[in-house]
Amino acid sequence: MQWLRDMWTREGPGISKDAPKKTGLALFAEIFAREWWEMVKLNILFILAAMFVVTIPAALAATACVCLAFVEDRNTYLLRDFTEAFVRYFWRASAWGLALTAALGTGVYATAAYVSAARDNLVLAVPLTVSIVVTGFIAVLACHLIILMVMRDLPAFRLLRLAAIASVLRPLPALAALAFVSALWLAHIIFYPVSVFMPATLNFSLGMFAVAFGVHRAAVMVLALPIATHEKREPHARDATQNI
Repeated sequence: MQWLRDMWTREGPGISKDAPKKTGLALFAEIFAREWWEMVKLNILFILAAMFVVTIPAALAATACVCLAFVEDRNTYLLRDFTEAFVRYFWRASAWGLALTAALGTGVYATAAYVSAARDNLVLAVPLTVSIVVTGFIAVLACHLIILMVMRDLPAFRLLRLAAIASVLRPLPALAALAFVSALWLAHIIFYPVSVFMPATLNFSLGMFAVAFGVHRAAVMVLALPIATHEKREPHARDATQNI
């Protein structure tokens, strides 16, 4: 049984001190390779927490809180961290979720209406373009807002203002994250029924991880935090302190 004990207790290969720090997609892949099993469990927690529909915003906030810990390479206690974040952000996440859903719904409805009308009147191509841009901006704003919300306890107006500034400063990473999330669900549809287990195992948690990874740097910038230095946190604080 020596071989079995050694498999669990022997030291790993380690990381060379001279190895360059990974960034971008390489870092994304490294974190995913390290945390994929935690993401599977996180996905199950999200599904269980979101079963009542009205709890979806709080479940998203709790998932974002755990994914932020993955991005910042902090220790996580999955069930405890998820449950505490779910309770902590329940009312705030519900209020913001209702407001953002209404805004996105209005934008999507307006875009669909202009698409139909622009077929007969090319003049409507201008408001159609404006509608698409505004709807996209609201989606990017929502990504930054949910991550900023779980990073810092901020008044509603300041949170919205910082999310808007982050969306203007660095919109492309958030758009890339949204494109990745869309690709996940598109793959689920295209490869169904082979992909039937994708939503149950990874789609929600991996999608939120992509959002947290994409907007993390912008959130750090607008919070004016020193990216490369570690600071003492309160038990529930979610400050960003590590460069990605």
